[in-house]
This record gives sequence, structure tokens and C-alpha cells, in this order.
Amino acid sequence: MGGGRVVVGDLTVSAAAWWDPRPRLPGAQPALLPEGVRTLRTTLYGDAPHSAFTLPGLPGGPSGPLAALRGAVRRADLDAALRTATRLVGLGPGLTPAGDDVLAGTVAGLVLLGHPAAERFGAGVHALAVGRTTELSRALLKHAAAGRVSGEFAAVVRALIGQGDLDTAVATLLTTGSTSGRAMALGLCTAIDLAERTTRPR
Repeated sequence: MGGGRVVVGDLTVSAAAWWDPRPRLPGAQPALLPEGVRTLRTTLYGDAPHSAFTLPGLPGGPSGPLAALRGAVRRADLDAALRTATRLVGLGPGLTPAGDDVLAGTVAGLVLLGHPAAERFGAGVHALAVGRTTELSRALLKHAAAGRVSGEFAAVVRALIGQGDLDTAVATLLTTGSTSGRAMALGLCTAIDLAERTTRPR
């Protein structure tokens, strides 16, 4: 590896283009369109309460980790949200378990929204991942902590500030992987809720 190429035996793969995975957003704390946030929540949760949201491979119900994460958000308690991360890291099947995808969406959302605690939260989640999940998931969480996300996730964030069609962006994200896109979207909603509750003027 090196010099913009990967060589395996007789096969050489060269980079044809470079891509910046951190979306460029206006300002350090971009303002989200309220109607866009409502659309994202409605698409994700429907008529069910947020605490009833479930993902395949993750324990549901009032004692499950998603309900605990939701409770921390309701209390605007970032420390409790970070403690909940210990129950989510590495949880679920796949190369990037659903619990990690939720946390990656939350971390990336906090970073891109300019939340003052984003760096601490992201570092805490990434530290928890050591020895608890796959190397691919650890890399995902590391990139999330730097605001580096997939094109599908970035399209939703941009649409939430009025740059693009939100319905199309959300539909595309939700079809990413078997559960990854939906889990990342849940994480983004969690980040938005935390940002609203912990940074709004009092």
C-alpha cells in the first residue's frame, strides 16, 4: 500500500479520485430545518413512541439499551448516554453491529452539529470499543468522532439544513446494509435530540 495504490500479487488498484467524507456545513453549529427534523423522526418512528423503537439483534423493551439511551436523552444527561454506550458497543450481528451503528450515528451527529461535548463523547465511545467489537466497527467509530461519514449519511444531514431532498436522502440511508442505515439514522436522531436539549437557550 502507498503512493495512491494497493498492490496484491499481479493486481494493482490505483485511486482515481479523492473524497472528503466530512460534509461541509455552514457554520460551526448549523441550524436544522424544524420541518426536516419532524420528517426524519416521523419516517423513522412512525406513530410509535421513540422508546418503542427496535432494531434486529438488539434487546428491546423498557430495560433494553435503546430505551436507556432514550432516557438519557430525555434527561439531557450526556454522561448517562455515555454509560449506556457500554451496553451498545459490539452488540448485534454483523461486521458493524447495530449497537455500534447507533453510536456512530450519534457521535457523528454531535460532531457535525457542533455540540460542545462531541469530542468527549466521541473519544469515550471509541475508547469503549477496544476489545469489545470488530476492527471495522472501531474504525467506523473513529471516523464518526472526526465527523467523517458515508455519502448517504451526509446527504441526510445536508438535507436537514435545506441542501437537497430529505425524503430521497432518508430513504436511501434506510436501505443501507441490513440494519446499518436505520441504526445510523436512529443515532442521528439521538444526536439532534441531545443537541436540542443541552444547547438550547434557557
